[in-house]
Amino acid sequence: MSTVTDGVRAGRVVLLGKHGFVARALGRHLQSLGIPVEALGKDDVDLTQAGAVEALGAQLRETDAVVVTATLTPDKGRDVRTLMKNLTMAAHLCDALDRRPCAHVVYLSSDAVYTADEMGLTEASAREPVDLYAVMHTAREMMLGSVLAARQVPYCVLRPVNIYGHGDTHNSYGPNRFIRQAFAERKIAVFGKGEERRCHLYIADAVRLIGASLTRRLTGTFNMASPEVVTFMDVVEMIRAACPFPIDVEFKPRSAPGAVTHRTYAVGPLRDAVPGFPFTPMPEAIRDYARMVQDARDDRAAAGGGRG
Repeated sequence: MSTVTDGVRAGRVVLLGKHGFVARALGRHLQSLGIPVEALGKDDVDLTQAGAVEALGAQLRETDAVVVTATLTPDKGRDVRTLMKNLTMAAHLCDALDRRPCAHVVYLSSDAVYTADEMGLTEASAREPVDLYAVMHTAREMMLGSVLAARQVPYCVLRPVNIYGHGDTHNSYGPNRFIRQAFAERKIAVFGKGEERRCHLYIADAVRLIGASLTRRLTGTFNMASPEVVTFMDVVEMIRAACPFPIDVEFKPRSAPGAVTHRTYAVGPLRDAVPGFPFTPMPEAIRDYARMVQDARDDRAAAGGGRG
């Protein structure tokens, strides 16, 4: 069950995980809206340590909205040790919120909680995680949900698909890796023929959607994806069109021959909750992304740092 509260003036936002890709962009976006932000990172409150409960509790006000992006992502590890660190972070956060309830909590989860490779996954699709990263997000969704329900704190879970854009730190297969390869190697490697169909989400759209979840005080669970469905090869061609130099394509064999999976999302609840939201067309987003990468490279070259 999801709800929307119209006319809410967002108070201060406490943003956990300030050094992350999404958090940095979100902080800038919220500040552009005139929303005060208290961004906290590991150097401010280390959620892996027991002292974080008291330290975070001392920071929280009952009128705050808390956005949770603090997560050890798959590039940091998919092993048991990383899982337990992530769950420890969530346990300490739950303790802090239990002691010092706030006005609203938004948890940035992941589409990894779904196992099915199918067209049109919905929020009602089964959560059946197949790796420890997915287990982590599933458990953290439930841990926070339990504590916040007991405290009657409005709670919103956002499950984004692959988020792409300038400043990405994860280099996952898709637009982010392809852009890096294009600029570094003048070549993009795709598996098979790149025929798998996917939804993606541009970082500028992602942070505007998170901002809307705060200003509209959304509660419930929402898939976060662009309604635009493309193949990986479509993405490659968009990048080739956006870059000012020729790019070769390398077709690599799949690890499991013949295994082609399509994975897309129905985003009706999100569009109902944020009516008229203008998603950036992917060719336009890719052009912006490529331009920002080129500008950053030019700035480094002008500063004597080379193009790297």
